[in-house]
Amino acid sequence: MMRVGIGYDCHPLIPGRKLVLGGVAIPFDKGLSGYSDADVAVHAIIDALCGAADLGDIGTHFPSGDPRYKDISSLILLGKIGELVYKKGFTIANIDVTIVAQSPRLSPFFAEMKKQISRSLNIKPSQVAVKATTTDGVGSIGRGEGIAAQSVALVQEKS
Repeated sequence: MMRVGIGYDCHPLIPGRKLVLGGVAIPFDKGLSGYSDADVAVHAIIDALCGAADLGDIGTHFPSGDPRYKDISSLILLGKIGELVYKKGFTIANIDVTIVAQSPRLSPFFAEMKKQISRSLNIKPSQVAVKATTTDGVGSIGRGEGIAAQSVALVQEKS
């Protein structure tokens, strides 16, 4: 049996914080506000995997306010979710994530994002698709107030 899950996350941009997307530090004058490193791409993947494997959501596993997760790398959280997916009897077939940001330009970082995400999940980089889009200036993301991401994950029962 195969199962599909979807995930979404969005955080506001703030000055004085490092921007991390897909597990990669991106040179930019702002970063994402959040309790962990606020990596919206990885958070969306976590929720997609949780949905596919019927594991609840990111907040169920890593609640905001829990000191264990303050400023933690989202890649560590992703690895923990990957282990839960495997323990539940599934393997990860593929991950697809789209980052929605007016700026900065993200395509130069896609290969490293794929590498970091796949390493955390113990899958091949070819099983991870990373892409980005803008809102062409529309809405809060278009005004540069935040960054969002959406993801789809496909898992299958171990044979």
